[in-house]
Formats: sequence, C-alpha cells, structure tokens
Amino acid sequence: MLSHLLHREGVESVLLENRSRDYIESRIRAGLIEQWATDLLAETGVGERMRREAMFHNGIHFCFADALHYINFRDLVGKGITIYGQQEVVKDLVARRLADGGQILFEVDDVSVHDFEGAAPKIRFRHEGRAQDLACDFIGGCDGFHGICRPSIPEAALTLYDREYPFGWVGILADSPPPEQELIYAWHPRGFALYTMRSPSLARLYVQCAPDEDIENWPDARIWKELHARLGGTRALVEGPLMQKAVTAMRSFVVEPMQRGRLFLAGDAAHIVPPTGAKGMNLAIADVVLLSRAITAFYRSGRSDLLECYSATCLRRVWKAQRFSWWMTQMLHLHPTHNAFDRKRQLAELAYVVSSQAAATSLAENYVGLPLEM
Repeated sequence: MLSHLLHREGVESVLLENRSRDYIESRIRAGLIEQWATDLLAETGVGERMRREAMFHNGIHFCFADALHYINFRDLVGKGITIYGQQEVVKDLVARRLADGGQILFEVDDVSVHDFEGAAPKIRFRHEGRAQDLACDFIGGCDGFHGICRPSIPEAALTLYDREYPFGWVGILADSPPPEQELIYAWHPRGFALYTMRSPSLARLYVQCAPDEDIENWPDARIWKELHARLGGTRALVEGPLMQKAVTAMRSFVVEPMQRGRLFLAGDAAHIVPPTGAKGMNLAIADVVLLSRAITAFYRSGRSDLLECYSATCLRRVWKAQRFSWWMTQMLHLHPTHNAFDRKRQLAELAYVVSSQAAATSLAENYVGLPLEM
C-alpha cells in the first residue's frame, strides 16, 4: 500500500518480500476494513474487485445471557465496515503495482538495513542467489512483528510497551454458512466466541482457549460443541468441513518511537493489537498513508516536518486503537482470575453498551475507524 500511494505521487520505490507471491496471496488473514480504508482503496484504484465481492456491514451483534443484541453503526455514526480478506487486498495491490511497472522482488533473503541514521541508507540482501545493495533515501520497515527493521534500531533508543493475555483463540475456517449476516461477539460462561465470515458460504469462527493450547486438543467435534454452546441457542449454526484450524495467542504491543533517522516502522513492526477490535490491518494502512504523505512532502517541497513528527502522529491513533481493542477484549473474555463479581460486571457492561445510545455510539465510532490524524 505504501508503494502504491508513493507511485501515485511520482515517487519510486522497491518492494523486498522474503516470501513467494503465491504464499503472500494465499495466506488467509482477517479481513475487516474500516470505512475510511474501504473508501481509500476505492479512491486510489485498487477497490474494484472489493466493491464486487466484499460484504458490506452496517453493524455487529452482541450475544450474552442467551439473547442477541444488534448495534447499527450506520444509524449511529453514518458509517459501516467491509468484510474482504486481507489476502484479497494483497492480491489487488500486488496486481496493481506490477501493472504499473512497480518493482517487487519476491523470495529475497539475508536482508539487513544500514546507515539509516544518515542521509544515504542502504539495504543489503540476496535475490536469486546474488548479493545486492540497494541505495535509497528512506526505508519503510513494513516487515511485521518478527521482521529485521525494528531489531536494527539500537535497543536503548526504543521503549517497548507489551502485554500478553492469559488466553488465545482457536480459529477455524469452515465450509458452512455463517449463523448471521453480520458479526456476532459472544460472551458466555464457557468463554468468548466470535462468529464472522469470509463469504456467504464460508464461516470464520473462533472460541476462547488457553494461549498455549495444543490444537490437537481441539478435535472438530469439540470445536463445534463449544461454538453451539457459546452461541446460546440464539441462532442455528450449520456444521461443515473445517478447511483451516489453528490457535492464536493474544498480545498488545507498541514501540516508541516508530522511527530512527530515515528508517520508519509501520504496521505490525511497530504495534500489535488483540484481534477483538479488528484494528491490525487498518492501523497498518493508516501508518503508511501518513508516511506516504510525509515522503511526498519531502520530495515536493523539501519539507521534513511531517517526517519528523511521523511517529508522534501515528502513535496518537495507535494508542486509541490499543485502548479500544483492550476494552473489547476485557469486556468479552473470561480471565483466569475472574470470580462471580467480574462476570456480573462484564454482563452489566454489555447490557449498558446495548441499551445506551451514548455507549453504543462510542463503540460505533471506534469500530468503523477513527479519523487518520487525531
């Protein structure tokens, strides 16, 4: 996305990807897109297939105490959300960059970044068995939580904020229709569950589990039993073949600052959110929109102020997304230390959210996406 936005402003870039094109285009990820990001994809010429194939939702359901409650974002804040797989966004962006003559080098290895604290950074890597040096003006560290860019910054120059949660999700992709046309977030005495979808006939379903759970302890029959139980009888759940099954631990993470010299971190390289709030991809897109604007301003007029304040600008939004993701997570999950008081408190909070227009509006405003610059 960063490369695409820079190309639209006449700025040349090179993408280095250590996986194959087939891998990045087929790796299934979450796919909830905020309203502003949906609009951005369409406005910048990579949203045509999304408009044809995506599902556009006006709200979400909360399920608790054996009842289903609907919150209509469109009525509350005039915006909605889009369900379109992250791998589909990747496919659209890769196709567009290649069609526009963009440089994408797949399956690179031995990547390292150098001299980014000066005016002439470079990246060293191997591609097709040959060692190469890439001279550049700026480096976008869009290489994920386990990438090489963040660890290349001196440890003393960074402050890390980290929280690991005492639970995870068993996630499945099932060849079966979702139980509802829009997402269902379920609180249940047996644990949290989430009912979402990838298409009208393909369900993406999650149940709360221990963070270090062995997926072998979750045979298909157990997963369906828990999903039926946690939906509380409010909707029929059609069982189907499981196409994918995995356990995901949950954490919150932020690094400050998100830049060092001419190296700029974006997306998961700089921050991780628990998936309850559906903010990961949206935060990454927000980061690179701001970075593209800053780089463009530098080339157009020699301005460096937007580059200098990139981290501070991003982090204002990042921390608000962290707060929302934490709030959704603590409201819906059973914590190992919870007692009867905590469970009653959670139910009261859920009841307040679905009965108060002010509370529902606050949720809707955050869920569909806060403004880019806060």
